Amino acid sequence: MRRLFSACLTATALAIAAASAQAGCAGPSLLDRLTPAERASVETAAATTPFGEGILWRAQKGDRQIDLIGTMHLFDPRHDATMEAIAPTLAAADLILLEMTPTEERQMLTAMAEAPEVFFITDGPTLPDLLPEDDWIALRDAARARQMPGFLAAKSQPWFLMASLGIPPCAMGDLIEGRFGLDKLIINVATDLGTPMSALEAWTTLPELFDEIPADEQLEMLALSVLSPDLQQEAFVAMLESYFQGQIALIWEMSRMSASFVPNMTEQEAEESFAMTQELLLDRRNAAWLPVILEAADTHERVVVAVGAAHLPDTTGVLRMLEQEGWTISAQQ
Repeated sequence: MRRLFSACLTATALAIAAASAQAGCAGPSLLDRLTPAERASVETAAATTPFGEGILWRAQKGDRQIDLIGTMHLFDPRHDATMEAIAPTLAAADLILLEMTPTEERQMLTAMAEAPEVFFITDGPTLPDLLPEDDWIALRDAARARQMPGFLAAKSQPWFLMASLGIPPCAMGDLIEGRFGLDKLIINVATDLGTPMSALEAWTTLPELFDEIPADEQLEMLALSVLSPDLQQEAFVAMLESYFQGQIALIWEMSRMSASFVPNMTEQEAEESFAMTQELLLDRRNAAWLPVILEAADTHERVVVAVGAAHLPDTTGVLRMLEQEGWTISAQQ
């Protein structure tokens, strides 16, 4: 069970996080590691996934309209072309729904000061005391590669450190320099236009999901979550190219296949870990978002939903759920 959760979270970082387009994130692709049979399997699964291709969609029901944008959370200069394409949609919106708005960002920063125990170990043994020495050294080095000081990593709660390690070292420069992903670009436009924004969930959602996992299992998940730098960078290169080709289901299936590169992971364990990933971090969140989206559509004429692209496809994705509620879904690209 512990190893399954570790692989689950590793795969989630690969599938949902995003890549930078800077030269440091260039190079070989994870797809190049796959055998012809593995690649064919990934491509076949992606091709049969509902709403598996595209990042711009529209849902219509009567005179109501929802525009949905599948985002990438980190910087890439090709976002400029996407922003140009969606500019009329954003200008016409009277509400924009996001995973997190500036309000939730401020709440999270306030919590770091007022409730630091959510993010950091404030009492008792820290990670170097709780983990085997080799595991701690690997985690410390991975954190340093992302410009996180060792002392800060040592005091991080497992969920917070795992989230931090989900960002590849090659993308850290962009974050530090204030270059962000599509979500932030949309927020900036909404702010300039004066368009109301609302969050689909509280910022506490992720730590609350981790709270469901026993502390000892979180530690083992953390210890097993460090991928080799080469493998992680290859995964982000593959995601980057697939995202801008609109191949969102391919990203997810590629990440499912990448579990085979986790040491001591059997095929059955990999499949079980992905089932957990979808249940905890995609399906449950999507289901919780649906009534928020529908309520917004009842009270606003033009709603925009901008969320991580992995939330849109598949039978439990936001698009299929809207379709099941009687909305007509059409691709906008």
